[in-house]
Amino acid sequence: MPIDVVMPQMGESIMEGTITRWLKQPGDRVEKDEPLFEISTDKVDAEIPSTVAGILAEIRFPVGSTLAVNTVVAVIADTDSAPVSAPIAARASTPAPAASAPPVPAPPVRDAAPKPQIPSQISASRIAPAVAAAAPPGPARPIRSSPLVRRMAKEHGIDLAEVPGSGSAGRITRDDVRHYLSQPAAVPPSTARPTRPAARPPLPNPSDLPAEPVPLTRMRAIIAQRMSESMATSPHAHLVYRVDMTRIARQRERERAGFESRHGVKLTFMPFVATAAIEALRRFPIVNASLREGAIQYHRNIHLGIAVALEWGLIVPVVTSAEGRSFADLARSMTDLAERARTRKLSPDEASGSTFTLTNSGVFGDEFGTPVINQPESAIMAIGSLRKEPAVLTDAEGNDTIAIRSMQHFCLGFDHRLIDGADAGKFMADFKQTLESWDREIV
Repeated sequence: MPIDVVMPQMGESIMEGTITRWLKQPGDRVEKDEPLFEISTDKVDAEIPSTVAGILAEIRFPVGSTLAVNTVVAVIADTDSAPVSAPIAARASTPAPAASAPPVPAPPVRDAAPKPQIPSQISASRIAPAVAAAAPPGPARPIRSSPLVRRMAKEHGIDLAEVPGSGSAGRITRDDVRHYLSQPAAVPPSTARPTRPAARPPLPNPSDLPAEPVPLTRMRAIIAQRMSESMATSPHAHLVYRVDMTRIARQRERERAGFESRHGVKLTFMPFVATAAIEALRRFPIVNASLREGAIQYHRNIHLGIAVALEWGLIVPVVTSAEGRSFADLARSMTDLAERARTRKLSPDEASGSTFTLTNSGVFGDEFGTPVINQPESAIMAIGSLRKEPAVLTDAEGNDTIAIRSMQHFCLGFDHRLIDGADAGKFMADFKQTLESWDREIV
């Protein structure tokens, strides 16, 4: 009996989605819970798994179609003998049934995604053949993995063709990579820790760039709209503080192995920064507030947004009620949300409702950034890169010495309608003091 596959409703306020990729073609076998297609909505990009096992008999809408929720987008047959329709590209001249998706004029944020053969955002990593593939070409079996898994493989010099996959249809998971790395012979010493930086990829050929304008993807269009709205809504002001992170850097180096063994996640600097920010927000709740219809809305909970840069855009997953979480719970939650954002596993509820956001632009090497406020919040903090620098230290007797310290810049962007410079300065001074005087155990 044929089973209809519909455009899912990815959140209470989300009424449509755009198909960005078909992971199966008519005639392919589909297992239950195996990813079938990818969609983009106002909140998240996500892989949509099949609810049943069977044969994909028909794809009704091509990539780029923006459809109302519950629209039938494909049909799965429960037997191998079911008729299979021609690929949708071969019957593009046949119009879709009017009842399934009535044509409506699309506003700018609903621009259809670009055709598959034209990249939506051009970058050297997408154009240069040496970098585009995360694993060597020509494996004996098809390699199914997420962007996170491919990045892990690249960092550790692993050929994914050699990693057994335990996921659906042999999909390689991050646990499979971790298990592979735990084997003594998994990573040869010569590739585990390169003695010098890897060679930069070759310059892309300008002729590989599309000659015609490339339409914005749905996510890029939404980002453009929201950034413009934020700049038009909030008079932005910024404060930059330089923080001595030496105590934290030393503690992290001492405890990183034990922490990962106990909690299953790497010990990064983010939970330290998040803890200091949460404590400062509790002392200065105006920084965690919102301006609504001429009144100040104070938030009793701190819902901490963590900006995650994706290959196809930017998303802000949210650690809810962060003020009640332990250090380890913060570390686990941030790692989990970031990984699921990169693998399109977030639900819309996990990417909305934040009251304050952290954005780590320092991972790209910059000193600091001047971030745009994530509406309807009133403040956002950008984290700069951590660098060892000479610094002047003054002892209790007033004697000055020069020492090598681990220094980091933090920039608070705030809505000057609601937050005065004095309040922003007090908040940042408290944040700085917590990090520089860090003396607590992490468990």
